[in-house]
Amino acid sequence: MDTCRVRTWMFLLLLWQEGCLASQFPTQLMIKEWVDQMQKELVTLADTATAGKSLTQIFLRNKHLYSVEQNDAEELVARAARNIEQLLRKRSAALEKLATAAEVFQKDHVWKDEFEDDEIAYYNAKDNLDANETEGRKYRIRPDFKEDPSFKRLTDHNHTAVHIPTDIYDGSTIVLNELNWTEALEDVFKKNREDDPTLLWQVFGSATGLARYYPASPWMDARKTPSKIDLYDVRRRPWYIQGAASPKDMLILVDASGSVSGLTLKLIRTSVSEMLETLSDDDYVNVVYFNTRVKNTACFDHLVQANVRNKKLLKDAVQNITAKGITNYTKGFEFAFEQLYTTNVSSANCNKIIMLFTDGGEERAQSILKKYNSDKKVRIFTFSVGQHNYDKGPIQWMACSNKGYFYEIPSIGAIRINTQEYLDVLGRPMVLADKQAKHVQWTNVYLDALELGLVITGTLPVFNRTKTIDDRNEEHQNQLILGVMGIDVSLDDIKKLTPRFTIGPNGYYFAIDPNGYVLLHPNLQPKNPKFQEPVTLDFLDAELENDIKVEIRRMMIDGEIGESTIDTLVKTQDERYIDRGVRTYTWAPVNGTDYSLALVLPKYSENFIQAKLGDTIKQAICEDFLFSKAMETLQLERFDEFGYTYIAPREYCKELKLSLNNTQFLLDFNQYIDRNTTDACNESLVKRLILDAGLTAELVKVWKEQAVDGIVARFVATDGGITRVYPRSAGEEWTENPETYESSFYKRTLDNEIYIFTAPYFNTEVREPVSESGILVSKAIDLFLDEVMLKPAVVGVKLNVSFWMSSFINATLKLNCKDEICGCLRNDKHVDCVILDDGGFLLMSNQEEYISLIGQFFGEVDPVLMINLVNTSLYSFNKTYDYQSVCDPEKDNKAAAGPRSIYVPTIADLLSIGWWASSAAWSILRQLFFGLLFPNLLEAVESADDEIPDAMFKESCITEQTQYFFDNDERSYSGVLDCGNCSRMYRAEKLPNTNLVFLITDAKATCLSCDPRPLRQAEQPSEGPNPCELAENPRYRKGPDVCFDNNENEDDSDCGGGTHLNPSRWSVLGLQLVFWLTKFLQQS
Repeated sequence: MDTCRVRTWMFLLLLWQEGCLASQFPTQLMIKEWVDQMQKELVTLADTATAGKSLTQIFLRNKHLYSVEQNDAEELVARAARNIEQLLRKRSAALEKLATAAEVFQKDHVWKDEFEDDEIAYYNAKDNLDANETEGRKYRIRPDFKEDPSFKRLTDHNHTAVHIPTDIYDGSTIVLNELNWTEALEDVFKKNREDDPTLLWQVFGSATGLARYYPASPWMDARKTPSKIDLYDVRRRPWYIQGAASPKDMLILVDASGSVSGLTLKLIRTSVSEMLETLSDDDYVNVVYFNTRVKNTACFDHLVQANVRNKKLLKDAVQNITAKGITNYTKGFEFAFEQLYTTNVSSANCNKIIMLFTDGGEERAQSILKKYNSDKKVRIFTFSVGQHNYDKGPIQWMACSNKGYFYEIPSIGAIRINTQEYLDVLGRPMVLADKQAKHVQWTNVYLDALELGLVITGTLPVFNRTKTIDDRNEEHQNQLILGVMGIDVSLDDIKKLTPRFTIGPNGYYFAIDPNGYVLLHPNLQPKNPKFQEPVTLDFLDAELENDIKVEIRRMMIDGEIGESTIDTLVKTQDERYIDRGVRTYTWAPVNGTDYSLALVLPKYSENFIQAKLGDTIKQAICEDFLFSKAMETLQLERFDEFGYTYIAPREYCKELKLSLNNTQFLLDFNQYIDRNTTDACNESLVKRLILDAGLTAELVKVWKEQAVDGIVARFVATDGGITRVYPRSAGEEWTENPETYESSFYKRTLDNEIYIFTAPYFNTEVREPVSESGILVSKAIDLFLDEVMLKPAVVGVKLNVSFWMSSFINATLKLNCKDEICGCLRNDKHVDCVILDDGGFLLMSNQEEYISLIGQFFGEVDPVLMINLVNTSLYSFNKTYDYQSVCDPEKDNKAAAGPRSIYVPTIADLLSIGWWASSAAWSILRQLFFGLLFPNLLEAVESADDEIPDAMFKESCITEQTQYFFDNDERSYSGVLDCGNCSRMYRAEKLPNTNLVFLITDAKATCLSCDPRPLRQAEQPSEGPNPCELAENPRYRKGPDVCFDNNENEDDSDCGGGTHLNPSRWSVLGLQLVFWLTKFLQQS
């Protein structure tokens, strides 16, 4: 019995001792000693292995080989702005020739009701190239296409191409007449191209929907559109909308009385949605509904900018309108006028419009219209929706008495056309203003429908110059706009006018338009390749916003010249980190446009190195011994001696083909230079590359003289485009970007004066052991020449993980410890020791299970601790939204009925008025009819799906991301994690001269009752900021300098009627066969 008691007490004593040991937490002083030891070992290892000071001396010893030139920001901006101005002026001149010629051709054209077969010949851009669709078809020709490097697609410069919207009958009299007179534009297109071979797409967009463009090229693959159907209508493209009328303040007024319930209400909802699609970011809009009371459909209580997010919110809100009560036009109009006349909110400050959608009524609202609109400054357009017996006279009178137009929408087929024809009315003052309205406008940036990439378009309205005869046989100027002429300018062509490789990796140009949207910016990278998606990225969303940038944006929009040096947060290229940097912004307007251009430079890029290797490359090859020696180090057979060498894929010479395969590109470069065919080379780029090759080769010789334990690789990378990795075997596994101007670690290192540890990318699906690849550590080389500071290169190592882990543990071990923790023992059950970088990513631990998680965000490893580190201000954070993201579409059962390339409507679609109102309804019937005639169609299209990038099946979305960073100079932190029935103590200490922090904490396994939900750092789908709140504090923008909204000579007697174009015959056939076709589809 006594023996048992003794054993029990001894067991309890051991438990107590173990508990005491676990609870004796190291003091902050002790941890500081550990951290100082770690830092000393790491920095000493990095200093020795990289030999950064040796590279500085190599640059200084060879300063006779280069000069230091100044980047005069003011002069650089002025020069680039002049070059852009000249480019756009040339495009404007071509536009003016086209618009003038078009007006003459149309004026001379003799209208015909019928045409002979040989009178019209055109290439229909939607004709299938794989099948001879032109045979046996009236009016068709077939161009001889060849691959065109300028357009990156098939073209034929001997012809134009014509696109006719799916829901417009291509045999209608109006279309045939337009095909006839616009054919003459072909010669003008060709002459423009002869005068300027760099011209890209030249397009005439007609008010009828027809588009004729040059050179001829097949239309885009319909499979690359969201519904696999061609819904393109030139009149709904941003460049056409901008050119066809001045900006608009539009109030959409919806009758929600009980009489509009059912089918009529569905038609109204769809009509409003289609109307919203005719607006661009230059316009302002709101939608309200009324019966005996008036309410906003969405949260907006005033007009808001017609951007993508606001229009989507309004569309969604319109679907929630319900019909009840009786109609009170007086209240509706009073509310509408008050919103339009509100002066303390942003607006377009031009055309003021009320769009009334109703089923009709007896009230004319004369008194309220007289009170608010006696001067007719607000145009009123009225739409009689649905089939009913109400008197249409009152609402037609409203339009005719207020310089508007009356439309009827009895059924779905009339919606799309009648909701865009109001632009013809708004174009009247422009036509009457004549030469005053004839100025070229340049658009916001957008994706070209013919896959040219990001473009801006110069637009010029084309006026009808014919005369009309009134009842008294008097001649009057025609008021109709014929359409809009457009010429594209690729953003790549504009970028070429802004020099890049002298302003350093962190220097950049950007440009904005009057809306504050960027058209040039390194962060303008839309991920959605679909041209239907707008590209609208605000400058303050392209960068991390602060108050000074808000003011810079305002001054640029106002066309001012200025310069400002600011302290700002900078997001890294890979979007994982945030640094603090000093940047100088210099800006000036681009004359002749509404654009403003800016240059951003860090302090260390205010000067740059210019190599001095012979007067020419040819001379250097023949006479310069150092040039020849440097070239030798770039030979593949010298990689064992000088390390695996990468050169940045830049356009060193015009005939040198770029390649992402470094080995091939390096071979091609060496052969090209050896052939002495360097006349078409960029001498400064080539010479700087060769200079850096020679200087870095000397550094590799220094590395070879000293062996260093604990590293996987040593490397050096330069502004000139050289990256050397030693030894060769490590270079073969190198995964960093060889273009240093695009390399995230390189650009980030330049912004810091310390050693930067970069976490490897953590991939939960494909996990390469980080112990093999190592952890990248880098530091910039500081070079001071004549009081000028430069950072021409970055040196670094890749640490061996096992070596670092042993060194890390040994630095914390304490000999002869008694009543306290003896250090960070490997796999210690009581404490977790970790090293994190300044982004919160895990880099080292005493726990082997954590070693496999190196590179993962710590908020997913130990969420409770990471949240506490944020709460104690060790980490600050910044949440940003990405408006250029793409996400997987929400699950939709439509795809279940057939292959994804053939869009199959469900029964719900067929019963939805909204679906029938879209041209998808008409186009699908054409598609299906051909499917019946050619049974292999579905199978062929499905197999071709494999050629389409996955991005085509994604949709635009907003994502949010939170970056974490050190934002203060405090070194020491401590705290307790209280989890209710248990707690964990922790202490933290930053490592000087690095971006690391050491943490020791009671092991996570000792207290598991805290909320384990992970803290995310990576991008996540988001709703974005609240648009209702944003609308209350809109960002500054600038309206048009000129506005054509009224003209005293306008004849507004033509104020009513329907469409002049007929829907396609396929539509009529389809309506008769719809239910039979649906059954066929779902069986397919």
